[in-house]
Amino acid sequence: MTAPLDMLASNLLVPTILFFMLGIVAAVMRSDLSIPTGAAKLMSIYLLFAIGFKGGVSLSENGFSGTLLGSLMAGAILSFAMPFVAFGLLRLLTRLDTLNAAAVAGHYGSISIVTFVTAANLLEGQGIPSEGYIVAVAAVMEVPAIMSALWLAARGNGGAKVDSELIRDILGNGSIVLLIGSFVIGAITGKEGLAQVDTFIVVPFTGVLCLFLLDMGLSAGRSVMQHRRDVTAGLVAFGCIMPVVGSGFGMVAALLLGLSQGGTFLMMTLAASASYIAVPAALRIALPEARPGIYLTLSLGITFPFNLTLGLPLYSALSALVA
Repeated sequence: MTAPLDMLASNLLVPTILFFMLGIVAAVMRSDLSIPTGAAKLMSIYLLFAIGFKGGVSLSENGFSGTLLGSLMAGAILSFAMPFVAFGLLRLLTRLDTLNAAAVAGHYGSISIVTFVTAANLLEGQGIPSEGYIVAVAAVMEVPAIMSALWLAARGNGGAKVDSELIRDILGNGSIVLLIGSFVIGAITGKEGLAQVDTFIVVPFTGVLCLFLLDMGLSAGRSVMQHRRDVTAGLVAFGCIMPVVGSGFGMVAALLLGLSQGGTFLMMTLAASASYIAVPAALRIALPEARPGIYLTLSLGITFPFNLTLGLPLYSALSALVA
């Protein structure tokens, strides 16, 4: 019993997670603490650039392989399938109508890049290596879940709007473009390229992540406070159960692929996380009648804090056990 508690403490008592908790506390206290919008956007761009570039460098060192292609396919399949699992669980635990259940479900097939970055940072702090190409899997998992959500909504006559504008917005999403672009540049330039920007993307990384997670904690706390009447006990239960279910699917995929302990942890994290950037932006266009107060509060206000505080230690312990 002591070992799991020690692991939980070691994963929680780090600056990144503690700054996230500080943001939640400040929001609950109704503090006027805030991060300027421009600064938050700049930090988001920095984190995507850094994690993508470092992942590409790692790929250049290890080269292309069947495991890489298998991981990309597994990520796409997970992203497409998870909304159907989430939809079924929502129908079991809540009374959401088909349209809003489909909108929520789509968030749980896509990924939270901040959760992924935090998990990668925890691995780095513990000195546990991982497959660098997992960042490419993260990029692949952004889109299929949106298609699944639209299919679920259309099946229930939710009026899903699929047109060239939506497809262009999905494929041109800034986070996806920057993540993939940085990954490709890192893979092309390799260790020599990393040496040229090392002091910019390696040394300051954790400090920037701390400030960004402080802002995310503020956003999560305020989202829950603002929309607390929309969130029932069943939705809260779903927001905590679904990440664990998703991590199980991610673990199975990682074991079939033969990933390392670090790679298994990251794959579980991706499958457990919920989008609060790419999917909401797409659904505002495709499902305008769905209620953002429900799907944003669930993904950002419940699942995101759950993953950062309890989920990551759990996935870390399980990946160490099975990988």
